[in-house]
Amino acid sequence: MKVKCLNSSSIKTRNLIKKTFAELINEKKKLNKITVKELVDRANITRSTFYTHYENIYEVAKDYQMQTIDLLCNEHLKLQSKEDIEDYFVNIINCLKKNEETYKLLFSTDDTLLFLNKLKKIASEKIYNALKNECHYKYLELDVSFFMTGITMEFIQYFRNDYPYSLDELLINIKKWFKKIFD
Repeated sequence: MKVKCLNSSSIKTRNLIKKTFAELINEKKKLNKITVKELVDRANITRSTFYTHYENIYEVAKDYQMQTIDLLCNEHLKLQSKEDIEDYFVNIINCLKKNEETYKLLFSTDDTLLFLNKLKKIASEKIYNALKNECHYKYLELDVSFFMTGITMEFIQYFRNDYPYSLDELLINIKKWFKKIFD
């Protein structure tokens, strides 16, 4: 991120760049097909404005990724026990709902699969660390990985419009699956 101090004008500009980026990635389906020129033309900003905020298109994508990673790693979402995990998923679903259209655009491309794998690893580690003191069995780490892989795939399907259920319905099932696996 190039701009160090984000005032309201800078925040609006960055949001416009990210929104336009999301639209373009939805159309192009590949990150490497998006150019700075078409982004600035569509956003109706100058190239220098773009470069004040980002060095390249990949940095815009990274900004989205960091925003999502911050969601999963947020300090107020510390997981100490099984009970904390349910609140963790409620908070994630609520955040996804607030930015639902953007995530639908971003997850429509295969470029996001590596990123989603990173997110799965972060969430898996948090959940495993919360459970390891309460669930003492050999395959806990494998079960957590299996659980999070399933959830990740459900999110991909949802955000690619291949899923007939709402985020609220997904949350209900996440809670149900969690109890079946870890109780």
